Amino acid sequence: MELTVDCVLTPELSNLPFNSALAQLLSKGLVSHIEAPLEALICEQFGQQSRPDFPIAAICAGADGLEVDDAYWLRADPVHLVLQRDCFSLHEAVPLPIDAAHAKTMVASLNQHFNQDGLMFLIGNSGAWYLRTDKNLDIKTSLPSVVAGKNIHQFMPQGLAASKWLAVLNEVQMLLFEHPANVARESLGQPAVNSIWLSGGGKMPQTLPLSSKVDLVLGDSIFYQALAKCTGAPCQELPINLSNVLNQQAQQVRLQLPNTNTLAWFEHLLIALKTKKITQLTMNLGFYEKSLMITIKPIDTYKFWRGNKPVMDYLQ
Repeated sequence: MELTVDCVLTPELSNLPFNSALAQLLSKGLVSHIEAPLEALICEQFGQQSRPDFPIAAICAGADGLEVDDAYWLRADPVHLVLQRDCFSLHEAVPLPIDAAHAKTMVASLNQHFNQDGLMFLIGNSGAWYLRTDKNLDIKTSLPSVVAGKNIHQFMPQGLAASKWLAVLNEVQMLLFEHPANVARESLGQPAVNSIWLSGGGKMPQTLPLSSKVDLVLGDSIFYQALAKCTGAPCQELPINLSNVLNQQAQQVRLQLPNTNTLAWFEHLLIALKTKKITQLTMNLGFYEKSLMITIKPIDTYKFWRGNKPVMDYLQ
């Protein structure tokens, strides 16, 4: 089996020591530094181009129970903007987890205000928020992973129509301020949804299925389910362990690792390589606006002369 693994490098993973399984995999593999966030790298590997965004929203909406047609789509993730000393940053959770009833009332309020402008907010079956318009938008957006922990100012929509969309975002923030659903959230100690984050704009790609050699996609997010649908590959939920992955009959498997309880996965990947249960492992590791792509074959695990380094050393 040839296995491709996609994973976000959380602080826990990026700070792993030199003797961790992930550090050993990095030391033995061919490491490439990619100047692109993980979602962008994945889109490129599936044959997509940015114009200027990768059309993540349209691809996801089509697999999320929505009629995509020839419209222009954006992800409209509900977020909480945190006031720092002299700027705003994104709350760690993007999108914020929201009760379905609260999400419905917020989106209804947004549509009541913006429908006259040809904008429609929609909620997919997964709970993801989308923004649909029949007009092509001359803006470039930034993926949330790029913005995490930074001043959001330089990552707001850019392009000829930027001023219009900054005004839209300001109106969204005013509409959500003291919205009844937010009052209810705050009474429960939950962060208010005080804005949305726009990203992944574009129309559904005309050439489908997308190019990919994947026989099976394993992942829980709507992004992976959508890519599987567009490539014609079956998609299954992420199994509880690697053994269940290796028992699959597929030869080319793509796997989305979870953001929690990930350490054991890398330990089992290293063992599976050494025992030749995996003939080639490709790891795409996302670290904010950058990614690492590592290719490893079983014979590489015996290259003892390649010394181990802490994971963070590969990210600098």
